[in-house]
Order: sequence, then structure tokens, then C-alpha cells
Amino acid sequence: MIPDFLLSIPILGIELIDFDNFFEMLIRFLINFSVATIVIRAIYYPIHKRKDYLFTYFLFNILIFFVCILLNGVKLKLGFAFGLFAIFGILRYRTEQLPIKEMTYLFMIIAIAIVNSLSDKKVSLAELLFVNSAIVVATFLLEKVFLLKHESRKDVVYEKIENIKPENHAQLIADLKERTGLNINRVQIGKIDFLRDTVKIIVYYYEEDPMNSYNEGNTYVSNKNE
Repeated sequence: MIPDFLLSIPILGIELIDFDNFFEMLIRFLINFSVATIVIRAIYYPIHKRKDYLFTYFLFNILIFFVCILLNGVKLKLGFAFGLFAIFGILRYRTEQLPIKEMTYLFMIIAIAIVNSLSDKKVSLAELLFVNSAIVVATFLLEKVFLLKHESRKDVVYEKIENIKPENHAQLIADLKERTGLNINRVQIGKIDFLRDTVKIIVYYYEEDPMNSYNEGNTYVSNKNE
């Protein structure tokens, strides 16, 4: 045990430990991390199977939480929280454009961290737990109850460029279904390269069993020798 008089001695002008604030931070962190784990591991990952985003979501949540709670004493609060949303709202990964659903999860993870770190004494523990529970329940219902038929997307580089004509739309869908084996719902025509006779197509397909989903990415559908 450290004597009380040693705890009161400031080091570099900083108190060695404040038990009340420390345990408050610990409880808030346990709530925050538990909710984030449920959302990321129990809801998001079993459906989307994107391991690369697990690292991002967990680290974003933890870092935002500690940044907010350590700066909680600074009288910024609401403006600081909105500033964080603004910063990450314009965030773009250089290697990959973040899909809209993954971006939604990212905002949710940031929001969870901000709510659990910046809520002050006027917010009771019951209110805090209710907010976190509501986020978890809403996410679960939307992912696994109301939206059972999950629509995913895949970028396809397609070489039968004549099939992109409006009159050949049915042939395009049939050909893509046969060659990819996907339950294609709709397609969106992207960049057309007449020099190489290829076109980038965004394929939207339903996953009857999301556990067996493809990883999203670029697929080359071509009979040509490259």
C-alpha cells in the first residue's frame, strides 16, 4: 500500500492518482469496450467477415474514448465531440474507399466512445446503460431481423462490352450470374475502357447465407488472354 501522503505529492504538477476519477474512468471504459465488442464481434463480424476492419474499429473506439475522457476537463465537450465527427467524416483511406455500411459502423463506434467518455454527472448510469443497450439492440434488429436478405456488392471488370447496352441488359445479368454464381439483383455500369474493351461493373447480389459471403473486391470476368 502506498501511504496517503505520497499519493498527494504532485509529480511534474500532476497528482499521482485520483482514485475517484480513476475508477470512474475504469467503469466507463468497461462499459464502452463491452458495447463495442458486442457490436463488432457479435453483430458485425459474423455477417460481414471483414477481419481487416476489426483492427480499425477496436482501435478507433479505444483511442477516441481515451482522447475524449482525458480532455473531458477542458471546456470543449459538445464542440469537441462534433469536431471529432467532422474530422472522421472527411476521413478517406488511400488504399480503399470505405463502403457506406462500414462507414456507418465506424461512426457508430466513434459515437459509442464519445457517449461513454463525455457524458457528465447529469447523466445517470441507468441512462448511460440504456443508450448503449439501445444502440446494440437497434443494430442487432436491423442486421439480423429486419434485413435478413443481405445485399452485398462486388466490383467486376467485364469484357463483353456489347452487353452493357440497355437492350442487352437481360443478357448481361444472365451472363454475370452464370460466370460468377452469384444471386445478382442489379448492376451498375462504371468506367468504360474502349481501348481495352472492358467495363467496370458494380454487381449487387443477395446473400442467402452471409456466413458464406465473398470478400468484397475486384473480380475479373474475362475469356481473353491477358
